[in-house]
Formats: sequence, structure tokens, C-alpha cells
Amino acid sequence: MPVVSDLRQYTYCPRIIYYQYCLPQIRPVTYKMTAGNAAQESEEQREQRRSLRVYGLQDGARYFNLEVESARYDLRGRVDLAIKRADEAIPIEYKDSPGRAGQHVYLQLTAYGMLLEELWQVPARRGFIYFIPARRAREVALTAELRAQVGAALTGINTIISTEHMPAPPAQRGKCEICEFRRFCNDVV
Repeated sequence: MPVVSDLRQYTYCPRIIYYQYCLPQIRPVTYKMTAGNAAQESEEQREQRRSLRVYGLQDGARYFNLEVESARYDLRGRVDLAIKRADEAIPIEYKDSPGRAGQHVYLQLTAYGMLLEELWQVPARRGFIYFIPARRAREVALTAELRAQVGAALTGINTIISTEHMPAPPAQRGKCEICEFRRFCNDVV
């Protein structure tokens, strides 16, 4: 079963999905991955002491590292922070970046919202990206368009996994320069 973070990887480069599922023994770990995990753990400790004011909320129950799974979407994951209110579910994704988020982060956040809706049976109309260095949250509307993009990406991910066919490299070859899998893509210079 794919995990939500696969949406991020698939959006960056579909080949990462191929390597993770079809050749799992070659998974490299980078400094950036390790540093991001450490920053997130530190932020979670601070978050437990804060109010919900940074999200513009007065109330809500917080759930850290909440495991979510859906047979309907054939998807599972762990939400960095989920806030449950009487009338809504709000996913929050921590990012160790200065305040920029690519499309892959929006898809990941939307997928978590979809999973929370199914779990708690309340709508997830919005989520937040919390930028750790800036200590600021950006609200994101979980639109029908984003939900459709999540569905399309999941179809693509499942096709790669089931066919075990390596996709073409990304059109933006600059991505390859910082990719942990670059040494395995012999057709990319």
C-alpha cells in the first residue's frame, strides 16, 4: 500500500517510486533527510507547549504523528499534526524550509486531509504548512482540484508499482543534480 509521502516523491520524480518499490534495497539516506527529521522532532516538542493561535484557532484536540490508513484510497501515512474539531479535521505538515512549498507539499497535505475525513467523519476543508525556520503557518484550502491531483498521482504510483516499469526522467533535469538516486539513472547526465 503506498504511503502519503510517495505523493511528494512521485511529483518530484516518478522514478523515485520505481526505485522505492521495485528496487527497495538501494534506498540512500541523505543529510537533508536526517536534518529534516531532527528539525521536525524538535518542533513537535515546542508545538505541545503552544496554543493553537498560530493556526488562528481557539479550540481543537491535537494528535501528533497520527497513523492514518484508508482501504478506499489504498493509502496510508502518518500526519505530522492533526487537529480535530467538532466540525472539521485539519492536517498540518511541518517543513524545514524558509517559507516556500512546492506542489508536492500541497498534494501531501491534501491526501492527509482526505484520510482524516474518512477517519473522523468530518470535512477537511483546509490544512496548514508550518515552516519551521520562520515559525509560521500558511493555510491551504484543500480544493477539489487538489483532490483530483491526488487521485491522478495515486493512479500513476500504482501503475509504476504494478507494472514495475521505470518512468522517463523528469523534464526539469536540475532536479537530478540534488536527487539521492541520481547515480542509478544512467540515462541522465
